[in-house]
Amino acid sequence: MDRVMAEATETGLPKGFRGAEQGWPELHRIPHPPRRVPLLGDVLGADRHRPLQDSMRFARELGPVFRRRAFGKEFVFVWGAGLVADLADESRFAKHVGLGVANLRPVAGDGLFTAYNHEPNWQLAHDVLAPGFSREAMEGYHTMMLAVADRLTGHWDREAAAGRTVDVPGDMTKLTLETIARTGFGHDFGSFERDRPHPFVTAMVGTLTYAQRLNSVPGPLAPLLLRTAARRNAADIAYLNRTVDDLVALRRRSGGGDGDLLDRMLETAHPVTGERLSAANVRKQVITFLVAGHETTSGALSFALYYLARHPEIAARARAEVDRVWGDTPRPGYDQVAKLRYVRRVLDESLRLWPTAPAFAREARHDTVLAGEHPMRRGAWALVLTPMLHRDPEVWGEDAERFDPGRFEAGAVRARPPHIFKPFGTGARACIGRQFALHEATLVLGLLLRRYDLRADPAYRLTVTERLTVMPEGLRLGLDRRPAPATGAAGRDLAEPAGSGRAPAAGSEPERGAGPGGRCPAGARTAPAPLPDDAAEPPARCPAHRSGD
Repeated sequence: MDRVMAEATETGLPKGFRGAEQGWPELHRIPHPPRRVPLLGDVLGADRHRPLQDSMRFARELGPVFRRRAFGKEFVFVWGAGLVADLADESRFAKHVGLGVANLRPVAGDGLFTAYNHEPNWQLAHDVLAPGFSREAMEGYHTMMLAVADRLTGHWDREAAAGRTVDVPGDMTKLTLETIARTGFGHDFGSFERDRPHPFVTAMVGTLTYAQRLNSVPGPLAPLLLRTAARRNAADIAYLNRTVDDLVALRRRSGGGDGDLLDRMLETAHPVTGERLSAANVRKQVITFLVAGHETTSGALSFALYYLARHPEIAARARAEVDRVWGDTPRPGYDQVAKLRYVRRVLDESLRLWPTAPAFAREARHDTVLAGEHPMRRGAWALVLTPMLHRDPEVWGEDAERFDPGRFEAGAVRARPPHIFKPFGTGARACIGRQFALHEATLVLGLLLRRYDLRADPAYRLTVTERLTVMPEGLRLGLDRRPAPATGAAGRDLAEPAGSGRAPAAGSEPERGAGPGGRCPAGARTAPAPLPDDAAEPPARCPAHRSGD
């Protein structure tokens, strides 16, 4: 049994692993799987390759809060909507860096995603980089997103002409890696000119997979049981570091990043303190953005394309919206993307069923009682199973497993309680790149729907692979090239008739809490906000406060 107390931080909260026995005084009241084995725990029948889906299976059997034990470590899982809403209270709970996320610290260090709450570089980097996701910045990224999408459609055109199916996860990974590399760092990996994944992707997948594997073996035995994997992981980390160091060195020599994320990391001082990011932290932030900036979005696009191909009637409605809204505009403008309301609902529904960052952990800031029922000591934590939260029948209905974009119509969203849709985490440290990912994914889905009819393989059955993130495994689609759309009223949103009385839908409603004229107090115009799933959270003020990491 692991009874070692975690190290205390300046905030008084512990960091590192803290056993549930220490933090949950009434742990015995929380159910656990049957057939628990002494010392080993709940390992009988466990699938170490798919721990998320394993936990989802137990969640269905045990209810909205349960615990699992493995090799002397006890973990508490939560997915009930009421419990998660309580965990979202920022005054009582904070992000917990543990399990697989903490295992990524050898590569990502105190980058935005893996930093402990007390580490000063988190706030410094957040404040320096948040303006990189303002409306002005997003408008600049839009043109580069289109250029990368052209490379994808060029590849797909050639595959379609040859009668070949396309590798959806592989091509979405190429697309999103090139997009974040181009927009954030002025770099071109040449992914679409390669037959195999870029070595950066191979190394990234290796580090994510290794971080997940560390959770499946006893900590003291990991150096012995994972000796070969550890050597490979060290080589992967070294490659990622070299790649990023070369990228940064080139920028320092040549300059001229036009204010992209790397420019901000290298040249921008904190607006209040005047501090700058250190060279070591810049490396960690670049790795964080290159990995997180493409891995989750590629999964979201892959799942969305899977569901569109499996539901031709939904694809037809989404395609009709694209044709109406974009008309014969060859290259849609930035504002035209937010008008694809039904396409955005397709994306949101895909993220509901398979949020590609499928869990997040929350820790108690002080002694408290979760949902008035479960006492927690300061530093105690729980892991939120986001796919199960998104399937809670009490808020999503008995058909929660069914794919239905109608769940995200404005009226349906308003009728649901807050904090029940969390594909980007929650609170101050929710994903800082949320607007970037949603804009990129909606744009790409619109472009692909306008250009192709998608053909599913009738024999394919969805298999989800896990590497901390999730992705449909082995998904290939057939493509039929569509004729160019007929000339129409380009740019007009005809999907919602004027005077229909319907509220603005996802991606198009005005920013809540923005300053006069839709500008944040610092003067940066904010990007269009998504449909609010967290209506009970404090109003957004500017990019630095509307998003987190």
